[in-house]
Amino acid sequence: MLEEGPRTEMRPTVMSLNVANVSALYAAYMPFLQRGGVFVPTTKHYDLGDEVFLLLQLPDEPERFSVSGTVVWITPPGVPGNRVQGIGVHFAESETSQQLRVRIERKLGALLGSGRTTHTL
Repeated sequence: MLEEGPRTEMRPTVMSLNVANVSALYAAYMPFLQRGGVFVPTTKHYDLGDEVFLLLQLPDEPERFSVSGTVVWITPPGVPGNRVQGIGVHFAESETSQQLRVRIERKLGALLGSGRTTHTL
């Protein structure tokens, strides 16, 4: 009979991102993702596909949004162009994620098509 060791399921990492103003939100938002997503500055190591749970505070919003997602972008340390180290989190498919995307895009308004540099593209 085979004996298995204890199972360890990976729990999503909990991260927090407080976005101070609309310019910072523009730099962090990833509109090219199907359900939207944000770039989270971090020095911790993540792999593509890792699940994370994000507490997101938008500018001028009293509430924090709790949303889960998947790591789809990694900016490692030492990248040329003074890029900030961190990860891009693609929002999971949920009603909360959909509401969050709409709220972010309303806040950004005309900035969405501006072509300004962001943390990702």
